[in-house]
Amino acid sequence: MTANTPSPRLRLTLFDLDHTLLPIDSDHAWGAFTTRIGWTDPAEFERRNDAFYADYQAGTLDVHDYVRFATAALRRHGPEAAAAAQAQFMREVISPALRPQALALVQRHQRAGDEVLIVTATNDFVTRPIALALGVGADGLLATQLARDASGWYSGEIDGWPCMRAGKLRRMEQWLAARQLAWEDVESRCYSDSMNDLPLLEKVDHPVATNPEPRLRALARARGWRILDLFGTP
Repeated sequence: MTANTPSPRLRLTLFDLDHTLLPIDSDHAWGAFTTRIGWTDPAEFERRNDAFYADYQAGTLDVHDYVRFATAALRRHGPEAAAAAQAQFMREVISPALRPQALALVQRHQRAGDEVLIVTATNDFVTRPIALALGVGADGLLATQLARDASGWYSGEIDGWPCMRAGKLRRMEQWLAARQLAWEDVESRCYSDSMNDLPLLEKVDHPVATNPEPRLRALARARGWRILDLFGTP
């Protein structure tokens, strides 16, 4: 490469997690799991969890209220029980949901030399071991960060920007700035199923509507975006 040849742009590939790389919603599944192991009242938790999930799908979720609700049992049971439950959740819920085509897609981008990140609204307690299982690792995870109190345990609040809707874009801008990069310095691609990720999909060079919900599928068709049904024909 000569002195006058510009350096190639970093290739940055971003993946949403739930219903994109996973065929399930890991956050909702964690809530159902905590009920199954006796941490929460089944009827009341299911009612509230389903209502929050409907708000998320509609794009109206108050993420701060949701995180307080979703982490209440986790915070009450403490670190040792939480670690055991997390390992059981991975064995019984997440591992059976991992699909070879999702792993292959991540690996294809990694082999091509892309910087691969999972950018998810689901909190870091739930998603950190999932990122490891997908071969991305904790360093490649941008999730909603759970704040900790003076004792070092989760407080029920969010640390920094929630990693959802426009917050995903803010978190990515922080990630780029920490590396002295701007969007113009990278060739970016984003895979997502959800209209909640529209700010990020509109920002990247190559948006990919992946297992898209009906509204996103219609928008992707109208805009000529690539549509990928990773888990087969919808």
